[in-house]
Amino acid sequence: MYKSSFFKLEANDQSCYVCAMFDYFKGKITDLSPTHVTIDCQGVGYYLNVSLNTYSAVKDLTEVKLFAHQVVREDAHLLFGFADGEERFMFRELLSVSGVGASTARIILSGMNSAQLRNVIASGDVVTLQKVKGIGAKTAQRIVLDLRDKMVKGSLVSSGVLMEMHNTEQDQALSALLTLGFARASAEKALQQAIKKLPANPGVEELIKIALSYL
Repeated sequence: MYKSSFFKLEANDQSCYVCAMFDYFKGKITDLSPTHVTIDCQGVGYYLNVSLNTYSAVKDLTEVKLFAHQVVREDAHLLFGFADGEERFMFRELLSVSGVGASTARIILSGMNSAQLRNVIASGDVVTLQKVKGIGAKTAQRIVLDLRDKMVKGSLVSSGVLMEMHNTEQDQALSALLTLGFARASAEKALQQAIKKLPANPGVEELIKIALSYL
C-alpha cells in the first residue's frame, strides 16, 4: 500500500501539489521520445515526462528503472521520470524555488546535467541560469539565493557545419522542443542554428541540447 503526502507549491502562477506516492518505475520501455518514456509495469503503462539527459541515458535500453516524481495539479496529474536519484533531487530542489514550475525545471535539466547545475548554482552563475527559457534575472537570483548553500555543501565546484542529418532526427528534435513549450518558429530557427554549429551528426539529444542554448 502506498502512503502519500502532499505539500502545496506556487508554480508558474498556478497552484499545484507535489505527491510523494511513487518512488520508481521498473519495466519495459514501450514508447520513447526525447521528452517522455512509457514503461510497462506488469501490464500497466506509465507515461513519464523526462529531461533530455534522462532520455540520453535510457535511449538504448529496453528495460529501465526510473526514479519518479508526481505532480498533482488542479488540471492534471503528471509523472516525471529520472535516470538517477541525483537528477530527481535537483528537480525537487528547483521546484522548491518560488516561480519555478515542473516544465521550467525539466528544461533546466535538459540543458545541463545534475553536476553542471550544482556547479552553476554553487558558483552563483546567474548569467547561465538566465539563458533558460522562463528564467529571468529575478528568478535566477532566487534560485542561487535559495539553493546555493545546499549545493556548496553537497558538491565541490569544478574549477562547424552538420554534413547530413536524417529528417526524422530533425522532426524528433522539433517535436521535443514544441513539447517543452517553445514556439514553432523559435524552435525551427534554433535548430537551424544548431545544425550549422555542429561538426558531425550528433543524434537527437545533442541537437536538442545545442538548440536549447539558442532559445
